[in-house]
Amino acid sequence: MKKRIILCLLTVSLLCPSAHAEDEVLHWVDFNVPYEALQAALEVDIASQGNEKALNWIDVLALAAVRSGGNRISVQAVRNAAHELNQNQSPEELLGGQYKYFAYYRRAYGAVLGGLVGNCAIEKENPDTGEKEWVASYGLKAFSPIAAGYRYSHCADFGKRRSYGFARPHLGNDLMGALGTPIIAVESGTVEALGWNQYGGWRIGIRSDDSLRYYYYAHLRKDNPYADGLTVGQHVQAGDVIGFMGRTGYSTRENVDNIETVHLHFGMQLIFDESQKECDSEIWIDVYPIVRLLSAHRSSVRRNAETGVWERIYPYKDLDIE
Repeated sequence: MKKRIILCLLTVSLLCPSAHAEDEVLHWVDFNVPYEALQAALEVDIASQGNEKALNWIDVLALAAVRSGGNRISVQAVRNAAHELNQNQSPEELLGGQYKYFAYYRRAYGAVLGGLVGNCAIEKENPDTGEKEWVASYGLKAFSPIAAGYRYSHCADFGKRRSYGFARPHLGNDLMGALGTPIIAVESGTVEALGWNQYGGWRIGIRSDDSLRYYYYAHLRKDNPYADGLTVGQHVQAGDVIGFMGRTGYSTRENVDNIETVHLHFGMQLIFDESQKECDSEIWIDVYPIVRLLSAHRSSVRRNAETGVWERIYPYKDLDIE
């Protein structure tokens, strides 16, 4: 029953978004944003940096959602919203009485996307001097959950039926790949869960630094599911290797391969208040379009021949945090 309630909440958010003041807890989030709209908003954001008026992709998407009446956002709606925000009017002036809807979407989309775009730097070797130096950039700073150089496939499977234990909808995105594929921390955060879960097998739960997003990585490899030394309470950086793809789960007995196909189950839960972490109305987001967006930013990793430890090739800094 619990999971059916969740999907209901995800589909009725337009009924009363005005009921939520900025300091109140959101109890549902309508995230009806396809990959194409995400990509278009990201391109608008990046292109505007350095201009007299820089645009934030979350503002653009929030305005597009209002203009779309809560329906699926199109690329054209994104472009129209960007054009409006480039004028000499604030969202309040543009929308008037509809601004309450913009405030809702701005907060909801900010919770989903808040850690994905910004300023970061990686350390590379200067080809002219041979010395290592930090190279800063603006754009995607979160990473695909699959390491660079490893193939995977996926499809839009959020909400599909699952039957193990009890009938429930699928609350994530399954990424099919090869056994042992390195799994990557999408965003920087703190490890909150580690160990066996009968549904997810060996799994990892990581909370984002702003505490709004809980990333769930499940069905990790039998016998050796995690990166060396990974512990609860540890802080990881976006792009770090955290585990390895497998097919564990669907068993009350630990370390069992009961999943038919090797894959990573990747999910995102929104938490506006700690009471929402484990309850009958958890907020799970369809991450399929986000995974598609992040496929353009994958972490390059390797296994150290001497120590056997998996490590990233390019050291990373989140400049917005540091």
